[in-house]
Amino acid sequence: MQHDEFIGQVQHRARLSSRGDAEVATRATLETLAERLADNEPINAASQLPRGIADYMQHIDAGMGERFSLDEFFQRVSVREGVELPQAVFHARAVIEVLQEAVSQGEINDIRAQLPEEFNPLFEAGSQGTMRVNA
Repeated sequence: MQHDEFIGQVQHRARLSSRGDAEVATRATLETLAERLADNEPINAASQLPRGIADYMQHIDAGMGERFSLDEFFQRVSVREGVELPQAVFHARAVIEVLQEAVSQGEINDIRAQLPEEFNPLFEAGSQGTMRVNA
């Protein structure tokens, strides 16, 4: 998947008005995910992503394995993206959906293996990943 296709898919699925908004949502979600993952996992995922998008998985705090809940994940995405929590949840879910199509199933399995079960709804088809978020 190429950069423009990834961003276009996020824009469409998240119902965003511009490619710029889709880029911001993608960056916010992937940077936050990369903070939650440990060791080389963000780099491994980035190696399968298009240039530009891969950079979001390799920012300065990537691979720190910082422990935070799914609620905190969505809060961080909301702040990074500069949108209200319900929008951030919806956008993050769209980004993760596209991520799952852009990288191998093995890589998705590796990512999910590092996350607690409460993150499962974020990766499940048809879910909005909102089980615990009170917005």
